[in-house]
Amino acid sequence: MARPLLPDDLWIEIAPLLLAPRPRPKGERPPIDSRAALTGILFVLRSGLPWEMLPAEMGCGSGMSCWRRLRDWQAAGVWARLHQVLLKRMQAAGEIDWGRASLDSASVPAKRMARPVRKWLWIRWSEQSA
Repeated sequence: MARPLLPDDLWIEIAPLLLAPRPRPKGERPPIDSRAALTGILFVLRSGLPWEMLPAEMGCGSGMSCWRRLRDWQAAGVWARLHQVLLKRMQAAGEIDWGRASLDSASVPAKRMARPVRKWLWIRWSEQSA
């Protein structure tokens, strides 16, 4: 049997972070379960399959339902909180090698009132030539 995309122990940590689906008017189809939606989202993101081609046999609802849930969770900031939970879990298991971590200027903004580089270089050059 294949390994599940979302193990039970991980689901227990993730479940409180997820928003409940929005209420539906009476008579509409009930929303799919959050775990099924997350499993569908993970399957599509891992496989690269188009949303429309999500297999119905998986029991995750339609691809559009999963996509809407992904959109709603993104707008609510669920993925940022989920990222923090996963980092803590990996750190506790010793699975993060910080020796291979890197940081670039796109990730860390410059200080607000920092001196412009050209002015600083000009001052250093003029001090050396004097």
